[in-house]
Amino acid sequence: MASLEFQLTKSVAKVARQPMDLPLAQVPLGRVHVIAERCKQCDFCISYCPTDVLSYSDDINAKGYHYPIVSEGKESACVHCGFCDLICPELAIYTTEVVDEEDTQGEPDVG
Repeated sequence: MASLEFQLTKSVAKVARQPMDLPLAQVPLGRVHVIAERCKQCDFCISYCPTDVLSYSDDINAKGYHYPIVSEGKESACVHCGFCDLICPELAIYTTEVVDEEDTQGEPDVG
C-alpha cells in the first residue's frame, strides 16, 4: 500500500512541476565572435563551454597562439549563454544573439 502511495505522489509531482508555458519556451541561438589577435590560448572558453561549440584553430595569431573557432558542424549549437564572454581574461571572445528568420521578416543579416 505504501509503494502505491509513493508512485501516485511521484507521478503527481512530475505533473505539478512542469511549467505551464513549456511549449512556448525557446532556447536562444548565439553566434560566437573571436578577436584572434587578443587570444593567448588560455583554454578557458574551450574547456568551460557548456555546449562544446569551440575548438582550436590550426592557424596562429601574431603572438603565436592558436585561437578558438566554432567547431565544424556546431555552428547552430551556441545557446548565447555568455559564459565565454565572462571567463576570457583577454576579452577576446563574445557572443551575440541570433534572431530567428521568422522574426526578421526578410531583413538581411548585417555584420
